[in-house]
Amino acid sequence: MSNREPLKPFLLAFPGPLRDQLVGAVLAGAKVSTTGLLAEYEAEKEELPPVGERSALIDSDGREIAVLEVTEVRVLRLGDVDLRHAVDEGEGHTSVAEWRAGHERFWHSEEMREALGDPGFTVDDDTMVVAERFRVVELLDPVVGAEER
Repeated sequence: MSNREPLKPFLLAFPGPLRDQLVGAVLAGAKVSTTGLLAEYEAEKEELPPVGERSALIDSDGREIAVLEVTEVRVLRLGDVDLRHAVDEGEGHTSVAEWRAGHERFWHSEEMREALGDPGFTVDDDTMVVAERFRVVELLDPVVGAEER
């Protein structure tokens, strides 16, 4: 891994069981999209990723697991997320309502509210989200990555 430029981390959820599940879904090819809050990008003063950007998928242990490439970025209202995007998140959701309920639980969690600096944060149909599509371009050997640290 030392023969390539360092990559920006691609983080799904917070470290723990949910991140492990999502990383597994990416590696299995089931997860090819993700949704974040525009407010999170704003709180972290982070630019939206450009199409073509490559980043390192990080597991719960902080290891680089795969290189991902962004293939699409859309900013839209939460109420406008479609079934294709929801299904492509690879979490087994079969309806937008089911997908949204799971995301609302995460976005309304204490961890997310703390990350946003807003203990009362809630979402509604007009909340702006960032819908990203990506593809795996390289699998990395997590054992090698751990040995280099």
